[in-house]
Amino acid sequence: MPTVDILVTEIGSTTTVVNAFDGVGTPTPTFVAQGQAPTTVLDGDVTIGVKQAIEDLKKNLGVDDLSWQEMLGTSSAAGGLKMTVHGLVHDMTVKAAEDAALGAGAVIKMITTGKLRERQVDEIENKKPNIILLAGGVDYGDEETILHNAEMLSKLDRSIPVIYGGNKAIRGEIKEIFAPTEMELLIVDNVYPEIDQFNIEPTREVIQDVFEDHIIYAPGMDKINDWVTGPIMPTPGAVMNGAKLLKEVIGDLIVFDVGGATTDLHSVTDGAEEIQDILISPEPVAKRTVEGDLGVFVNAKNVANRIGYKQLKEELGIDVASLVEDKAPIPKNKEEERLIERLTEEAVKVAIERHAGSFKEVYGPSGRTTIASGKDLTLVKWIIGTGGALTQLDNNRNLLGQVRVKKARKKLFPTLNAQVLIDEDYIFASLGVIGKEYPEAAINLMKQSLQITDDIIEKEEAK
Repeated sequence: MPTVDILVTEIGSTTTVVNAFDGVGTPTPTFVAQGQAPTTVLDGDVTIGVKQAIEDLKKNLGVDDLSWQEMLGTSSAAGGLKMTVHGLVHDMTVKAAEDAALGAGAVIKMITTGKLRERQVDEIENKKPNIILLAGGVDYGDEETILHNAEMLSKLDRSIPVIYGGNKAIRGEIKEIFAPTEMELLIVDNVYPEIDQFNIEPTREVIQDVFEDHIIYAPGMDKINDWVTGPIMPTPGAVMNGAKLLKEVIGDLIVFDVGGATTDLHSVTDGAEEIQDILISPEPVAKRTVEGDLGVFVNAKNVANRIGYKQLKEELGIDVASLVEDKAPIPKNKEEERLIERLTEEAVKVAIERHAGSFKEVYGPSGRTTIASGKDLTLVKWIIGTGGALTQLDNNRNLLGQVRVKKARKKLFPTLNAQVLIDEDYIFASLGVIGKEYPEAAINLMKQSLQITDDIIEKEEAK
């Protein structure tokens, strides 16, 4: 029976993918093969889809059986990790907490600022979050609002983790408030310890730990926990981890992950110094935005409505309405492929529009001044495409190249200097998981899939 080192299963909203890797831990790791199958949430057990994907993997390898040394996993099935975020001021502590949650792969269902009210607590209860993130106040700053919010949240008194990433001066009082409840309190470093300073990595790590230890996302996920020998990460968190690893080797980058339900955009860049000098509020180096209305299967209707059915019919010359209604997760013919390409193009365009920062003109006593807000992407060197939809398109490079501009004017988009790379093997999320334990192997395999050599990196650095 053939054996591989690592099998990584990715349970997505529409498709389950299994990737096999060998030679991990050696100087020459290899991607062996991939298997795919529809995700089987609606069948009541996601392991059905995993088993089918493994069977497809064995078929692609031409073997009757297969074993592995380790199995790792990612999941975004059943809507991902639901969180609510509560802080003091939106552009400060709430924004820091929100970035930490999104970067870890969470789906934020509710955000509040200032003092919580009874009506808002009722709304939190109705949202049924998997995790609550409570922040607020720089260290040794505001105490009253955070303590009030802790008291209000403690009224929920249900078995749910509460992460506290606020003013460290009142950690003792926060512990006392939640001690009598069933809520598990997890204390991390303040996400906004000083004015204009983000510290979101500790919170990201704890959110991912909670994902693995406490959350069962979809029917059958408890069985997956028994199968894996390493961590199960939220798929977006795995992509972010891969992006951060790769940035240290090739430089500033963004990663588009276009899926069936969402389009995620990850950026890892400090931005230009001249832009930082005029930013009205700080931005994290690593940032993720998730567009829950932009997907090419579950949310295909939303994207089609954005474009317009009449416009789509004129562009593609096909009966778009019936295709959108009956489309399968994996395209069955050329017409569906053309539709997915057009929907993906729209998802990419809207995602970067929402993710990128912008210049603004303000007027004061001294006249007109230019300021900037949001994420600066102007120094991005690499635009990477991954995800089941994007990686399969013949025109994916040209599609991603359209997000570049000659010069940043109103929006802080990547410039024409940025190069487009495609995750040809569709393994980026898997490598983000592998990278937790085997970072060198993960980076090596990323470079193979992106078809990027040391010569290409050296040329880019020399510019």
